[in-house]
Amino acid sequence: MKTESYLEYSEEVEEAIQTARPVVALESTIISHGMPYPQNLETAHAVSEIIRSQGAVPATIGIVNGKIKIGLNDEELEIFAQNEEVLKVSRRDLASVLSQKQHGGTTVAATMICAYMAGISVFVTGGVGGVHRQGESTMDVSADLIELSQTRVAVVCAGIKAILDIPRTLEVLETYGVPVIGYQSRDFPAFYTRSSGCKAPISLDSPEKIAQLMELQWELGLKSGILIGNPVPEKEAMAEEEIKMAIEQALMEAAEKSILGKEITPFLLDKIKDLTAGKSLQSNIALVKNNARLGAQIAMAFQTEKRK
Repeated sequence: MKTESYLEYSEEVEEAIQTARPVVALESTIISHGMPYPQNLETAHAVSEIIRSQGAVPATIGIVNGKIKIGLNDEELEIFAQNEEVLKVSRRDLASVLSQKQHGGTTVAATMICAYMAGISVFVTGGVGGVHRQGESTMDVSADLIELSQTRVAVVCAGIKAILDIPRTLEVLETYGVPVIGYQSRDFPAFYTRSSGCKAPISLDSPEKIAQLMELQWELGLKSGILIGNPVPEKEAMAEEEIKMAIEQALMEAAEKSILGKEITPFLLDKIKDLTAGKSLQSNIALVKNNARLGAQIAMAFQTEKRK
């Protein structure tokens, strides 16, 4: 396949693929645009170790000098954590950044594309994008949703980002035919909190059951991805009223400053961190680690399922 010429694998990931060990994809915008330094770098290393502790192999995906790296090394992670010139890359940006040999942090959508190219079926992130508030007038809808509709990767998250319109996002996912799972929960989570107030369309209570659904979904020839909502651990979840007030104030400031498009999510996350005195960042770190553990368990179970 011609796309193989654009892929470069770390030694660890390449060995895992050759020996049929489960690999878990990780995005790089959470490092380059989602968290401040040094917490971004510390979290990246911690998440990788959690995945290894469960028996799987982590593969942080990013674009380095016009190559899609499947498994960033320590030096590259450092660059992504501190270099402000690393671009935020979604589906529409991939060809441009590759052709110009730039560095790019991959979003959920771009990471799904690259993971699928590399044959990786499980991807762990913090939260996914969706329909922005007032999306009916701004038409601001994340490319993550379209990617979920057409790329066969299971995405483990702590829900749709709380800054978004979660009910409308779930409606779009239903329209696109994307299976949406609440892990050990009948409620779909909302990133910083364990419930969005919306019922999870599917509720499954084990990695093995999720792996079975994945295998059957794709065996049937259905092309969509699968979204798994894993609630933030209770002790790290934020109080609903506190996070609601912080989000509303952050959204108001974004509107006043006319911040739009790909800049709005990093702005809102950073503003919410300030408004909550850092508590939202700690919650974010905890939920990513929690997702990494579940993602690795699903990858292990899916590998077993495929061998049956």
